[in-house]
Parts: sequence; structure tokens; C-alpha cells
Amino acid sequence: MSVKYLTDEWATAMADAVNADDNFQKVAGTISVAVQNKITDGPGGEVAYGMGIKEGKAFCELGEIDAADVTITQTHDIALKIAKGELNLQNAFMQGQIKVEGNLAAVMQYQPQLQSLESAVRAIDVDYN
Repeated sequence: MSVKYLTDEWATAMADAVNADDNFQKVAGTISVAVQNKITDGPGGEVAYGMGIKEGKAFCELGEIDAADVTITQTHDIALKIAKGELNLQNAFMQGQIKVEGNLAAVMQYQPQLQSLESAVRAIDVDYN
């Protein structure tokens, strides 16, 4: 069963998939890092969601989150490409397709853990329409 992109069901499926992933469990440890995403120019306007790791457990929730280490702002088209695996987040940053604000050093420190989030969610059947 697919979940619609950027809905509460999608956010729950994202967190559940990551927390069930063996690789994530191996690398997460007890770290805490949070990324706020702001998606502009979407069909329904601007959407925000937070994703990260809190004390070794993944979370994903719609809306603004408290104490984000970084905020990533991107258009809906770029967010879709990243979510579908058609564009790498780092490449999007290097090409100026996303804007990143905040403590980039904290996020870079936990790059292996954050990358494990990306790989764990690839198995989710997401409806991007």
C-alpha cells in the first residue's frame, strides 16, 4: 500500500522504516541531530517537515520542529527529485539548488547516520502525485 508524499502517513512510514532498518540501528548509536525541511512552490503551497535522529531513534514529522540543527529550503520539484533518488542532496547543495542554514558542521559530523536514513526509506511505496 502506498503512502502519499508529505502526509502524516508518509512521515510515520518514514520513521518506522528507518527504525526497523538493521544498518541504521548499527550506526545510530545515541546521537541526536535534526533537519528542518521547507519545501516551496508545491501544489498546496509551502510544506515543512522535520527528520532526524533523537537519542538513536529516527523521527519524521510534518510541520516545524524545535531545535533543528539545519534548515534545508528547496522547491517542490527539487524535493521530489531528492525523494525519488534522482538527485543527491549533496549535489543539489553544490549546484545551488537548495539553501542550507544552520550548523552544517553538526550535520556533517553525522553524515553516515543521516545517509542511513536515506537508504532505509527507499523500500517505502510512496505516491508522489
